[in-house]
Amino acid sequence: MKNLNAIGLDKSKSEELAIRLNELLANYSIFYQNTRGYHWNIKGQKFFELHLKFEELYNDLLLKIDEVAERILTLGHTPNHNYSGYKISSKIQESDQVSDGIEAVEDIVNSFKIIITLQRELLTLSAETEDEGTNALMSDYIRAQEKLVWMYSSFLNK
Repeated sequence: MKNLNAIGLDKSKSEELAIRLNELLANYSIFYQNTRGYHWNIKGQKFFELHLKFEELYNDLLLKIDEVAERILTLGHTPNHNYSGYKISSKIQESDQVSDGIEAVEDIVNSFKIIITLQRELLTLSAETEDEGTNALMSDYIRAQEKLVWMYSSFLNK
């Protein structure tokens, strides 16, 4: 029992999960800020459509940031919270000012590819750790995000 955390998971495996969840948190945080920038700076024919879609997306990303941070806390660890650290550990890079809708949507699809890949890795790790909470969270995220990738890709006519 000494090697179990407060929710009955192996402490060392939970620590590994928390490290990987912090990587996901960094990627979500950069993705969120990029999407806010697209929302603020979008121009052109699809302005009204994309302005609203980007707002929907960044609001959803903000909820996921909070859920991932709270999951790290639930596992008994501390979520990272500074952008200087996020920039180092995130595979998603900060975007320069983007006002072109096509370029913004392409970046969103590429960001989802990174996020979904990380979440699949976490899904495998959480299953090995018998962490149903993290597993369910990742599974729910993946399902919803795969649909968003399809929709954004359809917008791009890909």
